[in-house]
Amino acid sequence: MDADWNALSDDMQLAITRAALRHAANSIAGQAETLAAEMEAGHLADRGGADALRLLAAILRSQQHEALVPVGQG
Repeated sequence: MDADWNALSDDMQLAITRAALRHAANSIAGQAETLAAEMEAGHLADRGGADALRLLAAILRSQQHEALVPVGQG
């Protein structure tokens, strides 16, 4: 795998890395929203967690392009 990765151009490596980070952020945001819904439905104990999870999801999605730019880029 390393040999294949290193054979890619720097631009291609950055594009793949950015896509992977966007996918990870969207996955985390989706899981946060799912947990918030489970808390609201009473399936998990809620101590203000639903609002905090929705805030996390919103932050991940709103700053997706800014926060996930690799160091030295942008």
